[in-house]
Amino acid sequence: MTNLLLKNARCIDPARGVDAVTDLVIRDGVIQPDGSDASDLPVKDASGLIAAPGFWDTHVHFRDPGNPAAETRRSGARAAAAGGFTHVVTMPNTTPPGDSPEWLREQLADALPVTLHPAACVTRGRAGRALADLEALARHGAAAFTDDGAMVADDALMREAMRRAKTLGKPILDHAVAPATAADGVIRDCPAARALGLPLFPPEAETRAIARDIRLCRETGCTLLIQHISTAGGVELIRAARAEGLPVFAEASPHHLALAAEDIPGDDGNWRMNPPLGTRADRAAIRAAVLDGTITLFATDHAPHPPAAKSSGFLAAPFGVIGLETAVGVTWQAMVCEERMAPLDWLARWTTGPAAVLGLPPPTLAPGARADLVLIDPDARWVVTPAAFQSLSRNTPFAALTLPARSVRTIR
Repeated sequence: MTNLLLKNARCIDPARGVDAVTDLVIRDGVIQPDGSDASDLPVKDASGLIAAPGFWDTHVHFRDPGNPAAETRRSGARAAAAGGFTHVVTMPNTTPPGDSPEWLREQLADALPVTLHPAACVTRGRAGRALADLEALARHGAAAFTDDGAMVADDALMREAMRRAKTLGKPILDHAVAPATAADGVIRDCPAARALGLPLFPPEAETRAIARDIRLCRETGCTLLIQHISTAGGVELIRAARAEGLPVFAEASPHHLALAAEDIPGDDGNWRMNPPLGTRADRAAIRAAVLDGTITLFATDHAPHPPAAKSSGFLAAPFGVIGLETAVGVTWQAMVCEERMAPLDWLARWTTGPAAVLGLPPPTLAPGARADLVLIDPDARWVVTPAAFQSLSRNTPFAALTLPARSVRTIR
């Protein structure tokens, strides 16, 4: 168990609205009341560092089972811990898909440096034709339901899934991309798309899907999380739904906050993701929605692929970028440095926001809480070096970029 005295840390705890420099006493893995005796504990001088609850990520892919060359649960958990995360929600688009209690038992079997909350499939085999046994999956530990990587396009099927998920007290996480509208599109209209002659991904593919999902949320009352929002139109739909009082949430991913389609440098598969990068106007709308509280959580959509899969150009590459080990620096740069977001609010998007979607108690530094926390150096300047990642994959558009802020220690 962790026994430690953190001296002079800037403790930021969104659950309590606390942002203050203080000492933090940890005994037997539990945070102690202020003023507790710590004379026998090892001391860490945390001057200049932020101490915060460990980060939560509602959207990661660990490719296990099925593609261990890209990522395993163990390597993904190491990458998460290196990035400052203590809780992650794993996606079920594995091989085989996560539609059975046996899959859930396998996901939860290992002792890992982070806590896994597996999301199980909405439909059998993620095929979109028949619902999985949601009740059995919930009993065996499913934290949520999603066919991530594919939208459940059948309205009646999705309505029934949301009705049953509501009864179970579990959220639906939707990859809101209408397949008929997206067709074979891989990129938004931008100079790189025109130069390379790539098939376009219209913004309506996202907005039509979100509008459908909100309508079904209104009918069923199910908690709905729209994954990796990428369009200004999608943001406006989320804003209206939340103003209506619906239990609708949306993720902002680091890459959609930091990058835009106009930034794509050319025929580089590391810049291909689903949904693709929006325009600069889309990026501005997503940032504004984070600032005004319309978007209450960040999520990485950590999507590893082996180098060979991403090396054959934009059109041939699979969708997805990794993000766990760059999440702190990328979102700090975009929101705190560039948008002047308060660190307390920035941290809420990584802690209390995700926990609220999952219906779990908010992580906190309060006395009596488990010592799941991260130390962040906000003044660090570091160069993204994919070869040094704990992840088995290297597919990032941030390679060689200099970032501020970095997780320097994760305690669980």
